[in-house]
Amino acid sequence: MNAPFLPPRTQLRLADLAAPDEVRRIEAFVDAHGDGTPFHRPVWLKAVEQGTGNAALALLAERGGALVGYLPASEIHSPIFGRLLASTGFAVGGGLLLAEGMEAEALFAAAEEQALRRSCPAIELRGGVLPERRDGWSIKRDSHCGFVLPLAADDDAQLGAIPRKQRAEVRKGLANALTVDIGTSGADRAAHYAVYAESVRNLGTPVFPRRLFDAVLDNFAEDADILTVRHEGKPVASVLSLYHRGAVMPYWGGGTWDARRLRANDRMYYELMLHARQRGCSHFDFGRSKTGSGAYDFKRNWGFEPEPLSYAQWTAPGADKRDADPTSASHSAKIALWRRLPLGVANRIGPCIARGLG
Repeated sequence: MNAPFLPPRTQLRLADLAAPDEVRRIEAFVDAHGDGTPFHRPVWLKAVEQGTGNAALALLAERGGALVGYLPASEIHSPIFGRLLASTGFAVGGGLLLAEGMEAEALFAAAEEQALRRSCPAIELRGGVLPERRDGWSIKRDSHCGFVLPLAADDDAQLGAIPRKQRAEVRKGLANALTVDIGTSGADRAAHYAVYAESVRNLGTPVFPRRLFDAVLDNFAEDADILTVRHEGKPVASVLSLYHRGAVMPYWGGGTWDARRLRANDRMYYELMLHARQRGCSHFDFGRSKTGSGAYDFKRNWGFEPEPLSYAQWTAPGADKRDADPTSASHSAKIALWRRLPLGVANRIGPCIARGLG
């Protein structure tokens, strides 16, 4: 008599992110998964760890030797905002990826256990499969939206696809004496950081460490670059973009005070659309924005329709809920103060704070 067939058990473990074979296996899983993002990739985890000092970890679920579940995370430490497991740190995406038919509960429980072991009283999942009915978790569905559109077939069609009022702004940028550079050289990186640091200071937000941007560019290699708009040789707008499965994502971008007058930001995003199509991209992923914010309205002006995003947050029993949202009312006075700081001062102390924002 034949023995009864027993389905293979699911095993959970932490990935060895220092092992090349393990990393290649995870990269293949992310690439094949319909919900995989650049922020699920091990190279993102590695870049965040190198650039901010926050440790990377990844939970794996395996069945019969096959990878069937994956949860990447960054262990964020901040003396101001506390400790957090973020999936994924410094990202607008991430969360749990599952193979078809795989249950999520064991991975959620494992994430909670890892958070407690690391004295992290909070977990954030920025997308992926969410714990809909699990104690200690709350889900937000209306705080942020994503914006994605197909790229047009050629330059003229791309300009024509932009709504009339915004197209007029792009035309003004095209008419101005601006130049565009694309690359990842030391000069490109220095120009981007100078512009980005000034831009976020003007918004009242501490700037991330320069080495985070360097680490992302180094680890993503050909899947990341910088586009900079200059006026009379001076950088006035710049964006660091990621490329993933046919989509370009302008991720860290900004402009100086002169950028608005020169329509440099408008020129920058239009030029990025053209550049991305030449690279073979089919979609423009404008990233996420807080619902109802200025950035939200700006992206709608370009013809992008908002798609609500869902996020989950876990708080350990007895702990206070973490609040590191720079737009929350509790931080409004700090933001107002930060905007008034001299740029040199903001750039010196900002990275020490920002590496804990996650």
